[in-house]
Amino acid sequence: MNTFAQRFRLTTFGESHGKAIGCIVDGVPAGLKIDEEFIQAQLDRRKPGKSKLETARKEDDRVEILSGVFEGVSTGTPIAMVIFNTNQKSRDYSNIKDMFRPAHADFTYFHKYGLRDYRGGGRSSARETAARVAGGAIAQLMLKSLGIEIKSGVYEIDGIGAKNIDFEYAKTSILNSLDADVEKLQERAVLDAKDKHDSVGGVVLTVATGVPVGLGEPMYHKLDGVLADAMMGINAVKAVEIGDGIDVVKRKGSQNNDAIRADGFVTNHSGGILGGISNGDDIIVKSYFKPTPSIFQEQDTVDVDNRELKCNLKGRHDPCVAIRGAIVTEAMMALVLADMVLLNMGRKMSHLEAIYSR
Repeated sequence: MNTFAQRFRLTTFGESHGKAIGCIVDGVPAGLKIDEEFIQAQLDRRKPGKSKLETARKEDDRVEILSGVFEGVSTGTPIAMVIFNTNQKSRDYSNIKDMFRPAHADFTYFHKYGLRDYRGGGRSSARETAARVAGGAIAQLMLKSLGIEIKSGVYEIDGIGAKNIDFEYAKTSILNSLDADVEKLQERAVLDAKDKHDSVGGVVLTVATGVPVGLGEPMYHKLDGVLADAMMGINAVKAVEIGDGIDVVKRKGSQNNDAIRADGFVTNHSGGILGGISNGDDIIVKSYFKPTPSIFQEQDTVDVDNRELKCNLKGRHDPCVAIRGAIVTEAMMALVLADMVLLNMGRKMSHLEAIYSR
């Protein structure tokens, strides 16, 4: 499946070493002001090659809008966007043409389809997430007009976690780090792994504020379930927590319940979701990224004929995918919430009467 969501739909296309990647965003209401500078700014945050902590592959990631926008606003028709690849080095992958890289999707793609694009991972490459960021930026523009804001940052790298959460600081951090006090330690962990031809994992915190009560479609399209699905669909994410996540199992009900007062919830252990529906509090999600599987150490593997051999990778890879992954989590949360906003519009007669009654 290459299409995400039900009403605010994103379809992506393209491969890591193909001519281009891109997306089609369908379901955008007509009349939304399309801020192209904001869309490009989001892509600039995600694009590779900005520092020694990221892959050396340099891509401008300039987005071109092909349809669905006229005189700066959405027309209500599909918005198509394309990003041309300009810095492929496909020859770096010639030595793995017939072998499977450990912990990559090479093995599963080959056995599912009977072939694979070995150049940089093809469709399974995280390069595809640039298209998600472009589409997610459209969703963010719609949400902003409704007072809903989404922010993200790196919460933890290699077990070094933030003690203080500062999303404004994350915007200025080379690591997207949420805590200035641990940023240098996190940076050193990434560089140490890189120097040893290894990689590290990380945790990204994503928060949505201004979310109204009522988003989510029980029973089988709950907000927390769809958010978990969206985040797990990002390359390298292996676990997702909503609110306090697994820590809640260590508590009594009296400790974990979010008491309610006239001015709102006293705490937010639930992460802003009850019964699969937003409760008006902040939506809080943590996404856990595994260490980048592309490492420059010799590893055991097999080839397409199941012969054992040694894998020695070439190419350009992120030593910690969570750093740029933070921007992708923002995009996916935006796409989920934009879809839920549209799905929620017809849930009450008062909503319909406000639009159609004469």
